[in-house]
Amino acid sequence: MSDITVVTHSGNFHADDVFSIAVLKHVLPSFKLIRTRDKALIESADIVVDVGGEYNPDTGRFDHHQRGGAGERENGTPYSSFGLIWKKYGLALCDNNQAVADRVDSGLVSNIDAIDCGYVKGVVEGITLSQTLSMFNPTWEEEGNFDECFNEAVDFAARLLTRFIASAHGSVNAKAIVAKAIEIAEDARVIVLEKYTPWKKTVHILSSDALFMVYPSHSGQWIIQTVPVEPGSFEDRKSLPKAWAGLSDEEFQAETGLNDAVFCHNGLFIAGTKSFESTMKLAEVALAE
Repeated sequence: MSDITVVTHSGNFHADDVFSIAVLKHVLPSFKLIRTRDKALIESADIVVDVGGEYNPDTGRFDHHQRGGAGERENGTPYSSFGLIWKKYGLALCDNNQAVADRVDSGLVSNIDAIDCGYVKGVVEGITLSQTLSMFNPTWEEEGNFDECFNEAVDFAARLLTRFIASAHGSVNAKAIVAKAIEIAEDARVIVLEKYTPWKKTVHILSSDALFMVYPSHSGQWIIQTVPVEPGSFEDRKSLPKAWAGLSDEEFQAETGLNDAVFCHNGLFIAGTKSFESTMKLAEVALAE
């Protein structure tokens, strides 16, 4: 059994203490978790989360309920216990990649901090991840064990944290790949990716010339996709030719003269063929329209 003792508060739990323990499960090989408000147990613990009225990362204290709180980010978002734990352990958990750690902080940690601290400015309306974690608590009509429910919530949060970090890694790596593709493009209006890579944010930041993206799909087809005027928009910088709308297989092949043409969406934002060469011919025609 581990000699490390971690304490967090007993009773009703929230996303900040749940995710804090989830982080510790990732970074510590093992530890004994105690959920309590007993002062003596809190004082004797190696790490104390979301209870105890003290923030001192050097001594393993990560509470934010004391008078004056435990600080805030540059944008004014206060830290909850999750944010404090992330400040100490997040970078290591992201393989010392600061860009990844920052992305997880902005996309996950800071939102949970904001909700927990009542700083709801900028938080999306609708059910939140914080509310989802709170639903693991027994309701007033249930006789559930809070500690058992807390453990279930931590397991759920630990898995989510793993996926958030993986997603952040993917986004950071994708940015470099897409930036390189823009740099080496033969025609700045057509950006070719060797494999599908999330591209919209990077293209909008780095290229005002790009009109079409070309990449292989998971099905083996080569795709041409229009670049929207801005991320999330249904309006394109340039649509595919109107004559292609909704065509597939033989009809699309007859229209384009390409015997491996597969489809064109009725919305004229995406089309595909079975080869890179044919998809580049689609791009050539689309540019000339």
